[in-house]
Amino acid sequence: TLRKPISQSSMADWASKNLNMHTQGIFRRRISISNMLSWNGGSIKKPMLITSNRTIKKEACEMFKLVQSYMGDRQTRMDRNHVALVTVTKCWSVQGLRDELYIQLIRQTTDNMCYRSLAWGWELMAISLAFFSPSPKFQSYLEGYIYRHLNSDENIAQRIKELVDLKNKKNSKSRKKRKQNTEDEGLPISTYAKYCYRKLQKVAVTGGKKGLRKPTVEEITHARNAILTPSLFGSSLEEIMLRQQDMYPGNKLPWVQTQLSQQVLALGGEQTEGIFRIPGDIDEVNALKLQVDQWRIPSSLSDPNVPASLLKLWYRELEEPVIPQQFYKECISNYENPDAAVAVVQLLPELNRLVLCYLIHFLQIFAQPSNVGRTKMDVNNLAMVMAPNCLRCQSDDPRVIFENTRKEMSFLRMLIVHLDTSFIKGLL
Repeated sequence: TLRKPISQSSMADWASKNLNMHTQGIFRRRISISNMLSWNGGSIKKPMLITSNRTIKKEACEMFKLVQSYMGDRQTRMDRNHVALVTVTKCWSVQGLRDELYIQLIRQTTDNMCYRSLAWGWELMAISLAFFSPSPKFQSYLEGYIYRHLNSDENIAQRIKELVDLKNKKNSKSRKKRKQNTEDEGLPISTYAKYCYRKLQKVAVTGGKKGLRKPTVEEITHARNAILTPSLFGSSLEEIMLRQQDMYPGNKLPWVQTQLSQQVLALGGEQTEGIFRIPGDIDEVNALKLQVDQWRIPSSLSDPNVPASLLKLWYRELEEPVIPQQFYKECISNYENPDAAVAVVQLLPELNRLVLCYLIHFLQIFAQPSNVGRTKMDVNNLAMVMAPNCLRCQSDDPRVIFENTRKEMSFLRMLIVHLDTSFIKGLL
């Protein structure tokens, strides 16, 4: 569901308070806000946003050149993948540069007369959102900007035509060149905008790339490909099943769910102390996530905590939780009643029911006394670590969240103890 973002007047007010107004000419006249936020073919001498940080003041001007290079507006010897990698790594490493990058991308994708350059600017925004979110202060502004482009393809084409006509009147020699630049290349801008809007909503909640290992070219490529090919992480169950239709047409369960679960068992997870509680190495989890998104499970895995951590992440990042939101109240109302808890499962949509039953069947293996002795993860501990990945409280009230957390855990515990999942073996 798309939230209604801040109004255009609020965005203008934000810009007037936060933009580091530039000057031009020998009299150092201040550039208007509209010009500050319109495509610029030259360089900038200071950051777009007000800052007192010396590092950001220096890096912002260099980053603007990188943005121009990626968009094809500045010549460079680096290929675009490497340009994106350098840009993203700078912002991933220096948190204060992130808003600066996003405002620069907003500028370079506003009143841009070259469609290809415009599309590449939006592409870089989509790639960046895979690695880091804007600050909370800047999020609503960026959200408003993206929102205005969700259905703007006709307006953009018309705006480019108007700008080109205006330019041609001033300089008739440029007519032929500008005409070539307005030819549509690549995806509609609305495709990028819709992807960026969804990505922004998610990254603002879950945060960006974690770990100590810097971004890689493979991650850049993966982030770009995700614009057209949705990831197995963060999608809906229906989308995931649709994607695996060609490769695994007979599967009734998501490939990613069954494969990661089987990897945990294959590596002796049911005999590993603290399984699901102790996180796997975050960089190894990130690397495995990339490979799983390419339908591959590496043979080099040795630590069961790595696939276990990624499995929890997959459940947690589903677009809609395994137990859909409309069943939430019923779940926390029946957290002490085994029969009622089991009855809720039977009411779920078929795909959600199968996915949840597979998860419970999987957890029941770990809940066996012979395994609990080794893992130190009894049914209460298993319910504690897994409940947040299956149920999502929508309240913002800390007291409600705290109270419901206990009920969510108790509900999942009821299912682990009482739900008959023996039929799952026949699905595999």
